[in-house]
Amino acid sequence: MDAMEVILSRRSIRKYTKQAVPDKLIEDLLKAAMSAPSAGNEQPWHFVVITDRKIMEEIASFHPHAGMLKEAPAAILVCSDMKLDAHKGFWVQDCSAATQNILLAAHANGLGAVWLAMYPREERCNTMKKLLGMPEDVVLLSLISLGYPGEEKPSEDRFNSARIHRDRW
Repeated sequence: MDAMEVILSRRSIRKYTKQAVPDKLIEDLLKAAMSAPSAGNEQPWHFVVITDRKIMEEIASFHPHAGMLKEAPAAILVCSDMKLDAHKGFWVQDCSAATQNILLAAHANGLGAVWLAMYPREERCNTMKKLLGMPEDVVLLSLISLGYPGEEKPSEDRFNSARIHRDRW
């Protein structure tokens, strides 16, 4: 698939086969994430790869939209180390760009994925940090559920010319 096809056909996939996601493929997704733009090229991100069934089930018990983790073979938690956030407040954009790169790379490589919000839900973030034994100065942005698709979703044309303004609103 070329880049436009990947972007225009990517959909949130919440059902997966039982097939494990190879470590090499997860590493490729993380390479894509780390190729995202970041403010001042500070790259404040860190990633936690989760494949432990007990952890995935525990996350599904406290995150109200993470039921698919009970079946997903893997997940990636996208975080920011606030000590690396030299351009204060831009960690959200930086980690969002990394998250989108993971979603697009997953789709391009035949995986299904869905973005699960962590930030700005403080209770979710605190529970996750405790579960994973994370440092205090790390903040969480998103959790991405991953697996080989157990469902197909057609592309949607989301282009809306009414949302485009030229030179002025």
